[in-house]
Amino acid sequence: MSYKATWVSRWTRRHAIKTLETMTLKVLVLNGPNLNMLGVREPTIYGSETLSDIEALCQREGKSLSMFVSCRQSNDEGELVTWIHGARDDIHGLLINGGAYTHTSVALLDALSAVEIPTIEVHMSNIHRREEFRHHSYISFAARGMICGLGSYGYVLGSRAIHNILTVL
Repeated sequence: MSYKATWVSRWTRRHAIKTLETMTLKVLVLNGPNLNMLGVREPTIYGSETLSDIEALCQREGKSLSMFVSCRQSNDEGELVTWIHGARDDIHGLLINGGAYTHTSVALLDALSAVEIPTIEVHMSNIHRREEFRHHSYISFAARGMICGLGSYGYVLGSRAIHNILTVL
């Protein structure tokens, strides 16, 4: 499916999209360390849904918004950085749950800043109601917004936010 969008930002000029054009919006969903353990790891905090459940949820929401959604997960910081770099030329929006790297990774911040792709940060738990070290997010410096504390529904809201950023804002 295609979606009509008007583009005016520096990022879109780099992609030679200058006026109203028909295209399929492509969104990359990145999940960081330990998110492959969802459904098993601390279900009182993260719930019983697995990463596969969340990826299916993202796919369904993307389809309902006429977006192509690709999901990836890695426990390796370098691999996440490589995927962000690789998204520069053909991905329109990015959802990221950096997991523990949220609070420690200047490398993810630098990668996100370098590619200039509209990004929404997502966390299943409310990082501000948890341990003090989880209150800080490096990713937030590069993200357009953050959604936290709503479980897997945060990915739905993140998808809608990216769609809105790409088509309205």
